[in-house]
Amino acid sequence: MKMLIRVACLLMVLGVSAKVAGAQAQPPASGPGSFISVGGGVSAYQADYGKRVLGGFVAYVDMHPEWRYGIEGEARFLRYHTDQDVTEQTYLVGPKVYALRGNLRPYGKFLIGAGKIVLPFNYAQGTFLTYAPGAGIDYLVTDRISLRVIDFEYQQWPQFTFGALHPYGLSAGVNFRLNRVERYPRH
Repeated sequence: MKMLIRVACLLMVLGVSAKVAGAQAQPPASGPGSFISVGGGVSAYQADYGKRVLGGFVAYVDMHPEWRYGIEGEARFLRYHTDQDVTEQTYLVGPKVYALRGNLRPYGKFLIGAGKIVLPFNYAQGTFLTYAPGAGIDYLVTDRISLRVIDFEYQQWPQFTFGALHPYGLSAGVNFRLNRVERYPRH
């Protein structure tokens, strides 16, 4: 019994001294870790109402508690190249998953939220449930800057008054990471 107490005390002393002395090894590599980024870009969408390609801009925020899995929120405003002043806006949020680690990062996402449409000559407007599966590619230029090379979304507006709408389109832009990549070992 005395021998077990001595061994336990020795292990506790060794464990405490290793922690105090900083004897634990640092990870040998760097990882992207968690991050928050904000970005913006341009969009071109085939509008289902009026069968016209609308142009506009998009702003988005990515929050990733882990490098692969995160949440994206975006606001898109399609106001250019309209016919009879038809415009669309969407405010969407949902999960986003990166497929690969590295500079070239393909991803998939599924966003849900609200879509607002203004009908010809501003005679009517409405806000409807909207969801959008999508995919794209981000390219990391530096630790803080990445390019959104391409982003594709196929939106569904199932509750639109005159039948479901299915606008789809492409976006491209740039985003800025708000926190730095942690590198090991720290100097």
